[in-house]
Amino acid sequence: MGRVRVALGLVSAAVAVALCVVLVDRCVLRAEWWQVRHTVTGEPVRPQSEVGPPPGPLAVSWERTTRTHHGAVAGYDGVAYEVAQGQVVTASGRGLEVRDARTGGDRWSYRRSGWTLLGWTSTRSRLVAHFERDGDRGARAMVAFDALSGGLLWRREGERPAAVSRTTLRWPAGSDVLLTTDEPHRTLFGVSAVTGNRVWRLALPHGCRLFEGGAHPSDGRETLAAFGLDCREEGRRRSRLLAVDPAKGTVRWDERLGSGESPEVSMLDGVTLASDGTALRAFREDGGRFGVWKGDGVCGDLMCPGVLTPGRLVIVYHPEGSRSDATRMEAVDVSSGRVEWGRDVPAYAALAQAGGQIFALRPRLSESLLPAGVDIVAPGDGGTTTAPAPFPMDPDLPGVRPWLAAAGGLLYVAVAQAAPRPDGAARLVVLRGGLTGTGPPELGGVPVADWPDACALLTKPDLAAARMTGYAAEPSRASAGSVGLPHPVSCTYEPHRKGRASGDGDGRRPAPKPMASESAGAEPPGSTEEDADPPVRGLTLSVRWVAETHEAASRMLDALQATQAQARRRRDIGGDEAYEIGPTAGMIALRVGRYVLVVEANRPPGAAARIARAVAYRLRHPA
Repeated sequence: MGRVRVALGLVSAAVAVALCVVLVDRCVLRAEWWQVRHTVTGEPVRPQSEVGPPPGPLAVSWERTTRTHHGAVAGYDGVAYEVAQGQVVTASGRGLEVRDARTGGDRWSYRRSGWTLLGWTSTRSRLVAHFERDGDRGARAMVAFDALSGGLLWRREGERPAAVSRTTLRWPAGSDVLLTTDEPHRTLFGVSAVTGNRVWRLALPHGCRLFEGGAHPSDGRETLAAFGLDCREEGRRRSRLLAVDPAKGTVRWDERLGSGESPEVSMLDGVTLASDGTALRAFREDGGRFGVWKGDGVCGDLMCPGVLTPGRLVIVYHPEGSRSDATRMEAVDVSSGRVEWGRDVPAYAALAQAGGQIFALRPRLSESLLPAGVDIVAPGDGGTTTAPAPFPMDPDLPGVRPWLAAAGGLLYVAVAQAAPRPDGAARLVVLRGGLTGTGPPELGGVPVADWPDACALLTKPDLAAARMTGYAAEPSRASAGSVGLPHPVSCTYEPHRKGRASGDGDGRRPAPKPMASESAGAEPPGSTEEDADPPVRGLTLSVRWVAETHEAASRMLDALQATQAQARRRRDIGGDEAYEIGPTAGMIALRVGRYVLVVEANRPPGAAARIARAVAYRLRHPA
């Protein structure tokens, strides 16, 4: 009996331990009360009118940054935005953050500690997020909210969203139904956004499965969802585009594409776009194709920017057979496929439309000036007005695809930035119409007479102090839109070449790039290894921007350093603010009053800082 009692005691202890483990796992480790940070709101919000800011200067209404979140799943570390129902939704790996679209004030948010948001979608007044537990991809949770209050509607485990975009983290939903898939990605399910229950099932065509992990393999709106399919037909891999009615789960149309690559899919109101590496194709609501732009680089690495105005698709693409940086905008009649107008344009990073106008984000206002630019395009004939954006941008930075939206008289712009380093962040800037100055709108209202001559910022005594008496100045001019600046905005100092007249300053050089991408240590034209090393090499002084106020110039310089992978504050230059940019001390960006300047000197170390001090002094103490 004693042995029996011992055995029973051991069994009871084992059961108790197992029960404790289960209870701890369910009630503590997996419990909502400590994992979830969820705020809600009862404040009403007013919908916004469909109109953007008027033509002219732009000013910052409000802005926010969202840090990049590197979760356990590679490739899903971006940040995405949506403006709807008077709110701005920010989705990142950290969770959801919803703000008032007018003021930027907090409305509601949702985060789960130890989990990463890998997808989100919205339909009507519901918003749904998909989370996976860090380190355990089998642990999945889908959570639905009331889009306006943030109130929890339901939570389900095990559901897998269908074809999530790495670029936007979105997956399709519409008509209060969100689309999910199974483990092999060969079946679509419709899940009610109201209850979380499945309402229909659709098997994909034989030999086909959903593309997963693509940059943008699917897209949707309330009445239609489109998916790229990876199909095997007669031993050959070929992609297809499948359009589904989200309310009923029926196939609306099915089109074969031209390659086996995952297509980029984008849906506008009544038009579906697909780019698969061979061509960009445009389809009507019924699946009829009305536009084809051929070329393996027609859209570059991302989907071509496009918007839909009444009866007209406006698209930006790279023409086949043209130079690599050539970009064209065309307006195509949806019913006939006829091109109504077309023109060469800058490499627009994003488009938006509202109030009968098209807003286009250009990475640079001018090659030699600092700000990004916003063009307002008339959809009828392509006529354009230009204004500077109050920030610079680098479209090649990871973290967020450049994004644009317009509503309520405001323009919403999202760009990537390198700060806070090393992971970076996405920056959302909300712009309104600014005050009209006495100068042209293309310069933010600043008169052209306020722009200094870059070649006059270093005087003869300054050059002599830097042992640069044997140098010639090579000026470079710039324009913003249709406005040409009267003085050089950049001045490069080169040693005199043999046989060149002293003081020859009429040489022209290509405009310098606005980022710290010039190669350090490059030999200046006309120098050879046999020449004696001059005191300073590769010196360029650039006036990158003249702002309307000191505060605006300070914001511009801060935004510049935030786009740089390496930037260090310098407090010994003598201007109002200064940063050392790049891996060496060869580039100094500084602000003196309303002026933002950049000094670059390849050699010797410290030369850029010495020249920057002289420039700051001359601007503070003009002759």
